[in-house]
Amino acid sequence: MSFTSDIKKEMVSYSADDTEIIAELSGAFNISGVFENGCISIVNENENVIKRLYNLIVNKYHVNVIFEKDIYNSLRKKMLTRMIINEKVDLILEDLCLYDKNLRKVIPYEYIVDTDKEKQAYLRGVFLLCGSINDPKTSRYSLGFVIINKDTAYFVCKLLNDLGFNAKVLKRSKNYMVYVKESEQISDFIKMLPAMNSLFYYEDIRIYRDLQNMVNRINNCEQANADKVINASFEQLEMIKLLKERVDFDLLDEGIKDVCVYREKYPDVSTRELAEIISYETDKSISKSGINHRFRKIKKILENN
Repeated sequence: MSFTSDIKKEMVSYSADDTEIIAELSGAFNISGVFENGCISIVNENENVIKRLYNLIVNKYHVNVIFEKDIYNSLRKKMLTRMIINEKVDLILEDLCLYDKNLRKVIPYEYIVDTDKEKQAYLRGVFLLCGSINDPKTSRYSLGFVIINKDTAYFVCKLLNDLGFNAKVLKRSKNYMVYVKESEQISDFIKMLPAMNSLFYYEDIRIYRDLQNMVNRINNCEQANADKVINASFEQLEMIKLLKERVDFDLLDEGIKDVCVYREKYPDVSTRELAEIISYETDKSISKSGINHRFRKIKKILENN
């Protein structure tokens, strides 16, 4: 079972009030509902989705629902279930704001999604039928809705953005993809559904991945610092080698001779560590900047000789 399927399974038991039920059903049937021959129907391969819609319809409208199972989708190679409603059809269509006078699907009236709670419910319905969330174990985070109708896609995007999700719309062949990429916002969406077990699973993996990324960044930083130390030491040793070849080392200033002797003795330490070693072993206090200052003097000597 996929991560998205696990989420939708958790959503089955969520208890909603009347306004939430209407908004959720409106979102679901606007995506995949069909009105023909005086009946409303919806088809889906996920039994938990059908179960959720059945519970909402029956609890709200107290109608009998007909099921047609074992419908085979040759394209997806999956068995589907069709849920058919043939009672109180006009009332349901009117309540859910699904069709105008020409029996076409339309964006629902504002009162259906007037409050944040109703917007969340509408998005739950949309997610049930066309939403998916990548398993956080994969290489990227993604929440997406594949929607056929352009107006519906931009309406869903607007609802998401009204609730603080940074959603965008992408045209894909014959469909529109409404998507959210930020991991924290996807976590907030799972919490909104709500699907708490899936949320805990998502957060555990997200935290682990973030920790791994932080460790990798630290390791990369440490490696970069180590490379910097090695390069600096190599340059200083080359300068010392040239210095000894070009001038009489014994005639040099004691401070310069100290940094040369100790750099050759400790080629693998950083400039800061070298300053500490010299200060400790010679009782002559010197700082990192003092070490650098003396090597600048050596560079000038080399330029003049």
